[in-house]
Amino acid sequence: MKYFFIFLLFPTLLWSQSDFDKAKTLFDQKKYVLAKLLFENHAKQKGADPKTTEYLGDIAGHQKQWDVAIGYYKKLKNQFPKNADYHYKFGGALGMKAKEANKFQALGMIDDVKKAFETAAKLDAKHIDTRWALVVLYLELPGIIGGSEAKAQKYAHELQQLSKVDGYLAKGYIDVYFKRYKKAEVNYKKAHEIGNSKTTFEKLYDLYLNRLKDRQKAINLKEEYQN
Repeated sequence: MKYFFIFLLFPTLLWSQSDFDKAKTLFDQKKYVLAKLLFENHAKQKGADPKTTEYLGDIAGHQKQWDVAIGYYKKLKNQFPKNADYHYKFGGALGMKAKEANKFQALGMIDDVKKAFETAAKLDAKHIDTRWALVVLYLELPGIIGGSEAKAQKYAHELQQLSKVDGYLAKGYIDVYFKRYKKAEVNYKKAHEIGNSKTTFEKLYDLYLNRLKDRQKAINLKEEYQN
């Protein structure tokens, strides 16, 4: 009798698993509306497991539904306080909401954004995305509420210990922000020499074309990269 009961349940279990797999495929294809429906159905059938909750948060983020994304990620970071990714994603969604809010509302969110990113950085010494987020955050914040080039450089240095390419890109990014274009060129060239990727090419090419206004260097770089 027990085995017969399991046999009756088996098609339901297969269907639920199929929903999750289909949803994941749709998510990878950026078909977020359809993926959301299947993830929600999976959650109703099987319960809201952490991965499904995370996907639903990611979908809300892609759709710029920041409050919805914040709700999902907050649930995850509270349930798994030692998971760096959940703190990072919570901070990212909160930061995006702050960017779209008025200045008064944004000020009330900044400390939570910083706390989320810094917690993620402490939890995972190799979390590259978090360190990039902290570089950008400390550059963009006004000094009066904690903005600091020194802090941005600190996290750029940490990035360099993890990935030389990311480290040089981050330092170049800081130089561009402060219009130190010659220094940025040095850092972006080093990043491109090591990485030789689409990202490193685009950063250096944009610097030559739009910042240094050196069209010939931009042309030479493009020819070298394409050959």
